[in-house]
Amino acid sequence: MRSVLIAAAALAAGVTTNAPATRAAGDLNLICSADVVICEMMQQMFQKDTGIQVNMVRLSSGETYAKIRAEARNPKTDVWWAGTGDPHLQAAFEGLTQEYKSPLLGELNNWAQKQAESSGYRTVGVYAGALGWGYNTDLFKQKGYKEPKCWADLLDSAFKGEIQMANPNSSGTAYTALATLVQIMGEDKAFDYLKSLNANISQYTKSGSAPVKAAARGETAIGIVFMHDAVAQTAEGFPVKAVAPCEGTGYEIGSMSIIKGARNLDNAKKWYDWALSAPVQSHMKDAKSFQLPSNAKAEIPKESPKFSEIKLIDYDFGTYGAPETRKKLLERWDKEIGANAN
Repeated sequence: MRSVLIAAAALAAGVTTNAPATRAAGDLNLICSADVVICEMMQQMFQKDTGIQVNMVRLSSGETYAKIRAEARNPKTDVWWAGTGDPHLQAAFEGLTQEYKSPLLGELNNWAQKQAESSGYRTVGVYAGALGWGYNTDLFKQKGYKEPKCWADLLDSAFKGEIQMANPNSSGTAYTALATLVQIMGEDKAFDYLKSLNANISQYTKSGSAPVKAAARGETAIGIVFMHDAVAQTAEGFPVKAVAPCEGTGYEIGSMSIIKGARNLDNAKKWYDWALSAPVQSHMKDAKSFQLPSNAKAEIPKESPKFSEIKLIDYDFGTYGAPETRKKLLERWDKEIGANAN
C-alpha cells in the first residue's frame, strides 16, 4: 500500500520514479484533461463500480501531450481521458497511443466513430462542444458594453484589457480557437486578427476553462472558451451568457486514448469501455458538464448548447491535429502573439 501511495503522489506531482514496471493489480494511472470536478466524479464512480484504484492527475491537453511525449520510453500513464481531440490525434500520429477497438464503438455518434477511424483507433470521441465565449452580464450593464455577437466584435477598443483566453501551447481550447480562426479567415488574416485581439487580452491562461471562470467572478468581462464551459458557470448561478460567433465557429471532439506501453493495460481497457457507456455519460450533467455525449443512447443535458443552433465550420481535424500543422501554428503564435503578450 505504501508503494502505491508513493507512486500516486509522484504521478500527481509529475515526478518520475524508479517503480517497477509491474504494479499491484487493481491500479489505473489516469490523466484527466476535463474540469477537475468532472475528473474527480469520474474517478470516484469508476472506483466504486470496479474496485480499481485510480491514481488521477488533472492536466490540460497541451500539458498532457508534452508529458506523454517526454515519457514515451518509460510511460507512467495508462489512460488519457478528455481534452480536445487535436493533441490526442497528434499523439496517435506519433505512435504515443495504442490501438483499441471498444465493443461499444457501434453505440457512438458518427463524429465519435470518425475520430476513432481517422486515428487508426488510437483515440476515440467521448464528447463534443462548440467554441465561443461567455461574458459577465452584470459587468456589461455596469460598463455599458455592447454584446459581442461575432469574432469581429471582440476587437472593439472598449474591451481593452477585458478579455481572457488560454495559451494554445498548454490549452487544447485555445489551439482549437487558433485553428478555427485560420480555417475561417486564412492563416495570415487570422494572425492579423489575433494581433489586433491581443490589445484587448488581459491574460493568456494555462487552462482552457479559466477565462470564463474569471469572467464569472467579475475579474474580466469576456472569456473565450468552449460554450459548455460558459453554460456551466451559468448553471452555477453566475451572471454569464454564452455566445456562438456569427461568422461561424469550430468545435472540439473531446477524446480518450490508451497510452502505448500502459502498465495496467487490462484496467485501461476497462476504463475505456466504461467511459464510453451510456449510463456513465448520462452522469456528466451531475458535475455541471454540458458537452454533447458521444454515446447516442446517453442523456443529453437540457442546458447543452445544441449544434443545430450554432453555425459550425467543417473543422478539419485531420489537418489541424497533424503534428506538422500544430507545430507550425504554435511556433508562429509564439513569435507573433506570445512574444508581444500583455
